[in-house]
Amino acid sequence: MPQYMLLLRDDPSEWGKLSPEDMQKAMERYMEWRQRPFCVGGKRLDSFSGKVMTTKDGKVTVTDGPFSESREVLGGYYTIEAGNYDAAVKLTMDHPHVEFGTVEVREVMSMPEGE
Repeated sequence: MPQYMLLLRDDPSEWGKLSPEDMQKAMERYMEWRQRPFCVGGKRLDSFSGKVMTTKDGKVTVTDGPFSESREVLGGYYTIEAGNYDAAVKLTMDHPHVEFGTVEVREVMSMPEGE
C-alpha cells in the first residue's frame, strides 16, 4: 500500500500561548491520532535547533538552522498508508494539527530493493 508523509508546519511561538491544560489536551489528541491503524509512525521535531547543509562551487557549507523567511517551520511528521492521494487527504482531514498550522501531504516514493 502506498505511504504518505504528513509534514506538519506551524509557528512555534503560537504553542506558547496555550494554557498548560490546553497544551495537554492537544498533545493527547496527537497521541490518539497516532494510534490509528493506517498510521505507520510520526515524530515531533525540535523547532529551535538543527543544521542546514548546502553546496556551492563543490564546497559543503553547514549553518545553524532551520531558519526561514516564514514564521512557519517544519515541526514534525507522520507517515500513513492509504490507497491514493484522495484517501490520504481524507484520512488526514481530522488530524489535530490542521487547527494549529499547515499539513502537507506527500507520497513517499518506493525504491527498488537494494537502494
